[in-house]
Amino acid sequence: MTDELDSGVQDAGRPAATLVIIFDRPDGAPELLMMERASTMAFAAGALVFPGGGVEAGDHMLAARIDHGLDDDEAAHRIAAIRETVEEAGLGIGLTGGVDAAALLRLRDGLHDGRSLGEMLDRLGLGIALDALTPFARWHPAPFEGARRIYDTRFYLARAPQGQMASVDSTENVRLMWRSAADTLAMADRGEAQIIFPTRRNLERLAQYDSHDALVTHAMAHPVRKIRPWREERGGEMHLCIPDDAGYPVTGEPMGRVRRA
Repeated sequence: MTDELDSGVQDAGRPAATLVIIFDRPDGAPELLMMERASTMAFAAGALVFPGGGVEAGDHMLAARIDHGLDDDEAAHRIAAIRETVEEAGLGIGLTGGVDAAALLRLRDGLHDGRSLGEMLDRLGLGIALDALTPFARWHPAPFEGARRIYDTRFYLARAPQGQMASVDSTENVRLMWRSAADTLAMADRGEAQIIFPTRRNLERLAQYDSHDALVTHAMAHPVRKIRPWREERGGEMHLCIPDDAGYPVTGEPMGRVRRA
């Protein structure tokens, strides 16, 4: 086994949070909200990803003043996932109160103008329910040659909100789509989309289940622990690998095929 920490780059990652939004369909596999990153972005440019981004100081401030029953750091990550989803997709996951189209537009505009989520919730008379998110995974890739940014990212599951319409922000993302996990993987295999290594592994895991409830049950059966991929020779070829007991059906990919951020 060859650990990726031999790159000599400082082993650090910016805290981040990502939301897997699940829309159950009665006639087929659930659809997930995927967004295509703008080609100008420093991280995962042009790739399909789930909504998400870095945890900010305002997320910690909001976590410190609301009643949530969680560790404050965990609460801040869930808040970041909710905030980023509003900013990037215009969806109000985990918000309570009068969450209508007008309120979501004002909330999104305020966040884009640099106001904190806490300030905007107060202005609009909205609340936040962090239990709408279910912990699913945590990925913290080791630094590697050519890496621009390394994130320590927590992934959460959430049910798609009723009566809300996702829309692009035209800055960080240029296209949104609802696709099953299997369909998204097939798009990438046909060369019609790009997905980075953690996204591919998570899509393969998500593709095993046929509803939000089934995914939540699966997630609760696999307590989240930090996944740190490593390089290992398998069958005479170097692979990028992950643990085989974390709920993932595919635990290695030849380095020559790996798409990284």
